Amino acid sequence: MKILVLGIGNILFGDEGIGVHLVNYLEEKYEFEGPHQVDFIDGGTLAQRLIPIIVEYDKVFVFDTVDVDEAEIGDVYFFDFLDVPECVSWQGSAHEVEMLQTLEMIHMMGDLPETKIIGVVPYVIGEDTTFTITKPVLKAAKLMEKILITELEKLGIKAKVKNPDVNLQEIARISYKRGVPEESLRGLEIGSEQ
Repeated sequence: MKILVLGIGNILFGDEGIGVHLVNYLEEKYEFEGPHQVDFIDGGTLAQRLIPIIVEYDKVFVFDTVDVDEAEIGDVYFFDFLDVPECVSWQGSAHEVEMLQTLEMIHMMGDLPETKIIGVVPYVIGEDTTFTITKPVLKAAKLMEKILITELEKLGIKAKVKNPDVNLQEIARISYKRGVPEESLRGLEIGSEQ
């Protein structure tokens, strides 16, 4: 089985980048061992450009922000993409809406792997840019990490800590240096020849 842990978000806007920061953090902190392949990808705000990558997997975990009616900043939601709770409105930032549309398109094509969302309600900062994550979302990230590790353990994958000193806020300050590997995106531009 091929498992994808996909981080979605805009790293320029604080909490909005938590999905990206988490995949970078977990990749730095752990080694994963078991019978299945586990890949961590920073999907940023690429949305539809991720379709050829997502469809290659059997199971996908998406770290992202979610907009939830009457929720508090830092509230965490874990659900199957095909069974979204009514309180999740997806009316947040542009990257949330684009990712929702991307997953819906893959589902309509019949190619959507089993997809679980691990989402957190962010503090929305507006137009100012920052790489700082708020305290409620830093705290929530620990629960998001635990959810993923627990789900991977159910699949027989063990997470061994290789770097116990890694710090999520420090990772957030350098996430812009990472991203989807260039070779994964070659030939995906609209109108390019395959």
